[in-house]
Amino acid sequence: MSQYNNLINNIRSLLGAIEIDKASSIYQDSLTICSFLENPTYRIAVFAPFNHGKSTLLNALLGSKALPIDLIPTTGAAICVSYGEKLRAEIKLKDGTQIKEEGIKILKQYAVLDDDRTMKDNVEEVTVFCNHSWLKTGIEFLDLPGTNDREAQNDLVKDKLLSADLIIHVLDARKLMTLEEREHLKDWLQNRGITTVIFVVNFLNLLTPEEQQEVKNRLYFVAESFRSSLPTGISNIYCVDALPALRARLKGNQADAKTTGIVGLESALQAIVSLEQPIQNKLARVIKFSQELLSQATAKKQEIESNIIISQKKENDQIKIKKKAEKLIQQSFARSISDFRGWLYFPKLLANYQPSLAIALQQTRFNEWLESEFKPEVFRQQQVINKWVNQGSNFFQHKNPRLLILNFPASPTIEIPAYDSVEQTDSNSKYKSYIPQELNFLLQKKAGAVVLGGANYLINKIATKSQSTDNNSGNKNTRISAQIYVDAAEKYLKKFSIKVNAEIDEYEKQAHQYTTYILSIKNHQATKNNYQLQLLNNLADNLENEINRLSKS
Repeated sequence: MSQYNNLINNIRSLLGAIEIDKASSIYQDSLTICSFLENPTYRIAVFAPFNHGKSTLLNALLGSKALPIDLIPTTGAAICVSYGEKLRAEIKLKDGTQIKEEGIKILKQYAVLDDDRTMKDNVEEVTVFCNHSWLKTGIEFLDLPGTNDREAQNDLVKDKLLSADLIIHVLDARKLMTLEEREHLKDWLQNRGITTVIFVVNFLNLLTPEEQQEVKNRLYFVAESFRSSLPTGISNIYCVDALPALRARLKGNQADAKTTGIVGLESALQAIVSLEQPIQNKLARVIKFSQELLSQATAKKQEIESNIIISQKKENDQIKIKKKAEKLIQQSFARSISDFRGWLYFPKLLANYQPSLAIALQQTRFNEWLESEFKPEVFRQQQVINKWVNQGSNFFQHKNPRLLILNFPASPTIEIPAYDSVEQTDSNSKYKSYIPQELNFLLQKKAGAVVLGGANYLINKIATKSQSTDNNSGNKNTRISAQIYVDAAEKYLKKFSIKVNAEIDEYEKQAHQYTTYILSIKNHQATKNNYQLQLLNNLADNLENEINRLSKS
């Protein structure tokens, strides 16, 4: 189990909570840093612009042509050199395909720039396995593409630098520390916490003695301006003639190899690997990176806090709107209930419907009266109430509201007695009519004006027709009592009024929930923002605490 597991988990967790774009540099750097911490091998990366002799220098250190070299820019991928019994190459493509082959000929197809000097975009990893004593101890080399050609190469190099424990920065003695190299030194190394760097000056053998001395003087300035985190007594600047060193090594000529400076560089590398404190050096880089990650987390927290304020204001505005709507809907609902109760007021119900119902009962047209005259008005009142319940449910997001449904009493049962009629004379009429005595008495009541205006005329007209029929049939003593139908109409309307008023009382209590805005409804966005803010705070604290713990250990 890696001692950096908690640190890696904290970095990845915080990275996810910040929700950084996966294409951003900090996201890619985070992945690289985690891989760097997880990698148990000691990685030495060789870094320089094109044509500075990076691959030649590595071949000289390995004592073999393990990497392709030419007079033109060649390295088109990051080539990792690891230990293997025989020289062989493995290519991993982005689609998961793996290609393995003995020797390094396959590198020309996958790890060398094409005719347009462009990297192969389908290559994920390139590994060369070489039998060398250094590599067997857990060291690996990383040959990086040149940095002064294409942006894609620059991005790859910048990313891979974070994954190396030690950087060999190759310089060209003929153009020492160009402006681009100084910018890379600052932006790609120093500003990212990469301080385990040594400088190797190549091509010094191509200069005159006077020029060589001038270069060496300038090298002291480079050494002072970039203080590497190297073990005590280890210099950070070396002069190596890479091509002569490779030729000497291939010939087995150790004496010539010593004159090229390669032996001194090897000794320094061995000392660095054996004396360096990897935990402190790794932490120095991670701390620098973590500061940037924590800065991103702070910016994200400020964004969330701003969103919380905006969300809270929006929620408060919505509450005001909904409380205002609640008041209007409840007032309208209460008004519709009150209007229906007024319509159901028994004396008013009698005045409006008793005459027509009595006549309908006398003519056995109750169902017709109910469907055409009474129900439509009842349904209209009912629909007004339900309209406000539906509006409240929709506005306050109450699902499946229970609407007001009314049931009507069954049709009255009429028992018709037989009785003798009394002849009545209508002084305003040219004919005689027969009005039952009970109806005359009823017409004296308060409802008499209405009944007299409607039922009296119709019932007397029906009675007159009935008399004619009775004379023809010889049965003059049997008349239908209008009082029975009037009483039946009153009884039905009273039963309806009591029943519906009770149903409205019960429904009004239940319907209150549908016209009420519940303040306890949670704002899911605000909850998400608060949770994310708390999570960011916890993860940022965890990362800082873990770095402090490792620094003290």
